[in-house]
Amino acid sequence: MVIYGNLAISYGMVAFIGLAMLLIGGALAVMHMRHKYEPNLLAALIGAFCCFVLLEALPALI
Repeated sequence: MVIYGNLAISYGMVAFIGLAMLLIGGALAVMHMRHKYEPNLLAALIGAFCCFVLLEALPALI
């Protein structure tokens, strides 16, 4: 698939980032239900993932 234009690439990246966040969030929810991890640990993992996504993907979108 060939994508032309910067706007289409930005929308595609945002869609993939959103999908990845949903998958990681689902995996963390399953981990929490099965292993009874503390909510602070899950919040820290989600925060670290969001920070990584912002640092890596935001420069590519601009």
